[in-house]
Amino acid sequence: MATGRTHRPATRSRGIPEATVARLPLYLRALTALSERSVPTVSSEELAAAAGVNSAKLRKDFSYLGSYGTRGVGYDVEYLVYQISRELGLTQDWPVVIVGIGNLGAALANYGGFASRGFRVAALIDADPAMAGKPVAGIAVQHTDELEKIISDNGVSIGVIATPAGAAQQVCDRLVAAGVTSILNFAPTVLSVPDGVDVRKVDLSIELQILAFHEQRKAGEETEGEAAVPPVAPTGASASAAADGRKGPDGDVPAVMPA
Repeated sequence: MATGRTHRPATRSRGIPEATVARLPLYLRALTALSERSVPTVSSEELAAAAGVNSAKLRKDFSYLGSYGTRGVGYDVEYLVYQISRELGLTQDWPVVIVGIGNLGAALANYGGFASRGFRVAALIDADPAMAGKPVAGIAVQHTDELEKIISDNGVSIGVIATPAGAAQQVCDRLVAAGVTSILNFAPTVLSVPDGVDVRKVDLSIELQILAFHEQRKAGEETEGEAAVPPVAPTGASASAAADGRKGPDGDVPAVMPA
């Protein structure tokens, strides 16, 4: 079986924009769900809605793949699954090592979606000697002293860092020196890597902060909407009090009421 060390995805050489590449997994997830329901074709509007983008953007993205669909029929679901999988490099085996088997690392090791998406967890690595040999998700944890040998023996080009922030850069440097060229970083820190090494950072706290921003903005819009409601002109005793400048039952009444 081929490994990630012998082939790189063709997206860059084909000139596919990074924004399009970032959306391809969204399309693939939606298409896979359709395939599992034995849906043969899908329109751009339906697929765009399922992926959370607009249909014009989807059609533009697919044009980079050379796929334009058929008017009145739509896109062939199985062919698009293959086409996108090929562009993402998922038609081959990608061995992955996870470094840092704490709560997060163990959860990642137990994630069942890796194998079905073209990724094989080749090794679990941790710096704690007490962890060595312990099975996690059916894989025995190995000590970081073996990191370079593990990468070489398994042809690993993708590493996942789930260590504390203080250890992440050192682990990153060792991964890169051993030949890893793509890193998924869960540690709450920014990694420094040389040219030719790709890093994707997953920071849940940042995502929550972005959601907090949107919640605050929505709350502010609601407050502004309430403030924009014009006051109701008083009637009866309040109206009489307004006319001669006296206080009404609810306090000061403006001398001039809105029309």
